[in-house]
Amino acid sequence: DTNKGKILFQADQKLDYYSPDDSIHFVSAGEKEILTEFWKDIAYYNQFVTFNGRGFDCPFLMFRSAVLQVQPTRNLLPNRYEPSLHCDLLEQFTFYGAIRKFNLDFYCRVFGVDSPKAQGVSGGDVARLFEEKRYKEIADYCVRDLKATSELFRAWETYLKV
Repeated sequence: DTNKGKILFQADQKLDYYSPDDSIHFVSAGEKEILTEFWKDIAYYNQFVTFNGRGFDCPFLMFRSAVLQVQPTRNLLPNRYEPSLHCDLLEQFTFYGAIRKFNLDFYCRVFGVDSPKAQGVSGGDVARLFEEKRYKEIADYCVRDLKATSELFRAWETYLKV
């Protein structure tokens, strides 16, 4: 709604800065601190939007939080058929698995949205970039992912939500 975002990411140094247009706040920290900040932040929002969040991101966040003894502030996996709390766009675009799943890049191309991959980095590159300590490149990729997901959500909300 605000066209603003926050990227929490790991790095070997503390970073806290904003994008040139002040729309994105970048904050680096260790994994436990990132999870603590994530749970603090998400408590303020009525709805969160993901792409394949039910299939990967949310279980991963909840599991890593448990391992690091960070208390969640909300259930990231509420009723899958009610997108008002958690709208997983992959579930919406496949009508809950009724049709074939495609990756985020595919849906971006279909809806005319800039793909996060457009600048040469994909999710498959993140592990290598992390090993190479190229943290800012990962954070920048995450911004592109965030923006693409936001634009796809607007398309879903306008043309598919009933």
